[in-house]
Amino acid sequence: MKITMLQPKVTDDKSENLAKIRTLIDQEETGDVDFLVLPEMFNCPYEAEKFDQYAEEIPGPTTDFLSELALKHDVYVVGGSIPERSGDKVYNTSPVLDPDGKIIGKHRKIHLFRVNYPGKIEFDESRYLKSGEGQTVLKTELGTIGVAICYDLRFPELLRGMTKAGSKVIFLPAAFNTTTGPAHWKTVLRTRAIDNQTFVVASSPARNRESSYKAYGHSLVVDPWGEVLVEAGAGEETLTVEFELDMIDEVRKRLPLLESLRPEIYSQQ
Repeated sequence: MKITMLQPKVTDDKSENLAKIRTLIDQEETGDVDFLVLPEMFNCPYEAEKFDQYAEEIPGPTTDFLSELALKHDVYVVGGSIPERSGDKVYNTSPVLDPDGKIIGKHRKIHLFRVNYPGKIEFDESRYLKSGEGQTVLKTELGTIGVAICYDLRFPELLRGMTKAGSKVIFLPAAFNTTTGPAHWKTVLRTRAIDNQTFVVASSPARNRESSYKAYGHSLVVDPWGEVLVEAGAGEETLTVEFELDMIDEVRKRLPLLESLRPEIYSQQ
């Protein structure tokens, strides 16, 4: 599987953000790329009080834009996430499109980010967004994938469930910040890859020093043995990496972790 991840700097201008995505991917050779992966809230600033202002329905203008990209480059698109309007509710949602430009699924962020670190950062998505209610596992021609968003990463039960449902690659659009990022980002991503013996693909926006919320950046890919295959810095960047899904079977034979699970014990009160 070959993937290209974009780490764009996001501004207050939605049309500018979409144009940046188009420019970045058009600069790449995508003839043999299978997946294009975007970060959390790639079409608008990650500012909770503004999500309603930028929210749109799915399908809608941004997913129409992603459909054009999928068709033009003949790739699956994991569309980062956008604020999705559904009736009177707004969700943090990641649409996934196939190479024909069709939406084959979407993940609504289940765990809404809350942090209260005086003097560093305070943030509460739950004041502005509604939670999704289910895990997202999708079948593609290249294998079964799972999709979660940012804070979902911190809940191992969710990623274990996606693994048990057959996910070979777990995509995690995210926007960790400059407080939690240095402390936890790479450590937690490597841990989830090791725990589930699967590939983990985590894409972040670039750091915008003029924004009130400063993303950590450092998009990366981790293999089932916990090795980081590729990692960006903090700035605007495009990463392409190729890996063999057969490695999952090799790792699970080498260390049959998932065969040793004892769910009947874990469920005891």
